[in-house]
Amino acid sequence: MGAEEGFALDQLAWYPASRPQAALYTCPIDEIFFGGARGGGKTDGVLGTYGGKAMKYLSAAIGIMFRRSMVELEEAIARSFGIYQPMGAVFNGQKREWLFPGGARLKFRYLDRDQDANRYQGHSYSHVLIDEAGNFPSPIPIYKLFGTLRTPHPNVLCQMLLTGNPGGVGHQWLRSRYIVPNRLGYQVIYDEDTGLSRIFIPSKLSDNRILMERDPRYVARLKMVGSEMLVRAWLEGDWDVVAGAYFDSWSDRMILPTFKPPATWARFTSFDWGSYRPSAIGWFAVSDGKPVKHAGGEIWIPRGALVMYRELYTMQKDQPNVGLKLDNEELAHKIMSLDHDEKDLIRYRVGDPSMWAQKGGPSIAETMARYRDPEFPGYDGLMMRPGDNARIPGWTQMRHRMKGVGDVPLLYFMANCEHSIRTIPYLQHDELNPEDIDTEGEDHAGDMVRYACMSRPLPLDLPKVSKPSDKLPKYGTYDYVIMDHEEHGIS
Repeated sequence: MGAEEGFALDQLAWYPASRPQAALYTCPIDEIFFGGARGGGKTDGVLGTYGGKAMKYLSAAIGIMFRRSMVELEEAIARSFGIYQPMGAVFNGQKREWLFPGGARLKFRYLDRDQDANRYQGHSYSHVLIDEAGNFPSPIPIYKLFGTLRTPHPNVLCQMLLTGNPGGVGHQWLRSRYIVPNRLGYQVIYDEDTGLSRIFIPSKLSDNRILMERDPRYVARLKMVGSEMLVRAWLEGDWDVVAGAYFDSWSDRMILPTFKPPATWARFTSFDWGSYRPSAIGWFAVSDGKPVKHAGGEIWIPRGALVMYRELYTMQKDQPNVGLKLDNEELAHKIMSLDHDEKDLIRYRVGDPSMWAQKGGPSIAETMARYRDPEFPGYDGLMMRPGDNARIPGWTQMRHRMKGVGDVPLLYFMANCEHSIRTIPYLQHDELNPEDIDTEGEDHAGDMVRYACMSRPLPLDLPKVSKPSDKLPKYGTYDYVIMDHEEHGIS
């Protein structure tokens, strides 16, 4: 049978156990994200699907399956014996590779960081399988593997297959790339730049009839993990549940319509620098407690509350956690282009303390301080001061402002600050230090807001206030009130 000929499903020792697995098995899309819940048959699905490709394409099917460590691959390898041995495939334990009767091959390898992906430059594969993609804090090493998807056989479809669940350090980039464009799945998304197609095929525990019949107590055991939100994410495949989130005090009450802050509000900027990763720059205003008019009416925001009203996030298009690699002058130019009309209102700028490190030449902060731009005269460079980098106290200040007083937050984000709103609610606890945030996640906006909050710390004994009056104007379904905290040290 040639690579271009058909094959029968009953030639396999494995068969799709659910509608999602059947959809995966027959899907012709370039990039497929499969899964969304525990027990949805993700690993079985991709292993079985590749078995079908091996039968169809014979020696033209060259596959490779990755996880972040070889230990994590052990169960996938063990499961592959039940699928591939009955097909006559032989496993080479030393090479960690299956050889199929028609000449197809499937390797098992680890992929922990960007440098690991560089080892495969020059390799050619028809299929790349990424199991549990949510364990990858950044998609960069995975994106690099697209360069290995190539074949000299015109009738062979090259594909990237990924699996994953909600939660974990990779939650946000998976959600942005595959879930947000089509939450219900099965809709093909075409990349405007590359012309390649991608799709999300949701698979939940309820779809896995065989597991439910053979192990009816599996759901009960999942519920023993203790976190109601995590269980909901795992069972329902709910990507909007912030499972394991560091900031459990985040609320949509903190999101405001976009408006121009009054000139009477003190303003400042905060800067978390990045090149290979995104830079995050935020513009903040401090409410004076007086009502603000905007297109939708009036809003009352507590006196002393921080309002982030503008954001610059240097991220590659559709590639969360991947920076633009701008030089410092380019970044300074972008900042000036955004705040040149209000530079006299900005009282100070705080920056990532690492920007003052000197490594054989002028520091990043010094370079920006010297920068002069003929397009924006009047700047005495971008003068900054080092932000307070105390991590745990900084996160505490952010949480303190999110909780606010009497359920009224003291930290707000205008709706145009999309990347802060996209990433901060999904930041995870560090497994080794639960009091800190996992730095492998997309934490750049979080660090930037942390420096901002530490530049204007709140006292920890805030006053208590009564519930906001029903007579006050509302934005959406939320009340905003005037509170004068001057006597309590909030300004």
